[in-house]
Order: sequence, then structure tokens, then C-alpha cells
Amino acid sequence: MSNERKRGQKSVFVTVGTTQFEKLINAVCRSDVLTTLLSLGYRKVIVQIGHGRDPAIERVPGIEVEVYRLKPSIAEDINQADLIISHAGAGSCLETLAAKKPLLVVINDDLMNNHQLELAYHLNKDGHLYYCNTRNLAETLLSADFSRLKPFPPGEPQKFGHFLDSLFGFSDKKHS
Repeated sequence: MSNERKRGQKSVFVTVGTTQFEKLINAVCRSDVLTTLLSLGYRKVIVQIGHGRDPAIERVPGIEVEVYRLKPSIAEDINQADLIISHAGAGSCLETLAAKKPLLVVINDDLMNNHQLELAYHLNKDGHLYYCNTRNLAETLLSADFSRLKPFPPGEPQKFGHFLDSLFGFSDKKHS
């Protein structure tokens, strides 16, 4: 356990990977979402903002918010967190699921041909994560039962690759 993390202090890690997803970052930093997280027992929120702008953080007594842009690896942040809130990037989802951490994916409604929504939908249908959009983030946090999530099958990255290929319409046949 990290020296920074107090005994019994639940934390949330929020990631947008290397992308910009201002709506997610701004939603997490709103007082309604922070108050919801506080009511669920979370006392610290670490927000990885990628190439996005620094958010305006609405202060809520009792919860600490820390922000950074990028690190060579977010594995330590994922492993130390009790809950991950992420964009629906395949890499972020897979890394979180491999770490056996509860995952709430927030869909970017502004993307065209939204494969992220398809990925989140299928992983939710299989019971591995919950998903929402920025408008219903607080409500989803309150209604989600993260203890009911099923672990993602470990050690089979090729299955995830095949899952992604089928999701995006790629065939298993070799092209000549």
C-alpha cells in the first residue's frame, strides 16, 4: 500500500488515456459527482487528463482531487485504486480488466462511428463493466453494484483481440 494512501481510504482513478475527453474530466470534477463519490466512501480521486485542459475542480470538503497529464504507465494508479472510471479505449479497458478492478466506462457521445460504445456495450453485456455517458455519471455511480461484475478471463489476450476484430467487422481470414 502506498504511503500516500491512508488506511481504509477508498480511491478512484479516472483515465482518458492519451486522448482528450474534456466532458469526462469536467464531469468527474463537478460537485454532484464528487459528492456522490464521497457518499459512496471514496476520499481521493486521481484524474489523468491526457492532452486535455486542466479542469475546474469544484471543491467538496472530505474528498481530495489530484490531476496529472501522462505517465509512462498507469498500472500503479490502476492497482492502487478501488474503482476505475475510464474512457472506452480498448487499452484502458483491457488493462483495468486484467487488474481485476471494478470499471465504469464513460462513453464519448461526440465520436462518430462510435466503436467505444460497441466495446462498452459488449463488455457490459458479458458482465465485466458498467457504462454510462457524462450526463448520467452520478446516477450510474449510485445504481451500479460493482460487486456483481464478473472477472475478465485472465491470460487470454488473443480472445480479446478476436473479440475486437469481430466487434469492428474484421474477419479472421488472411488477406492475400
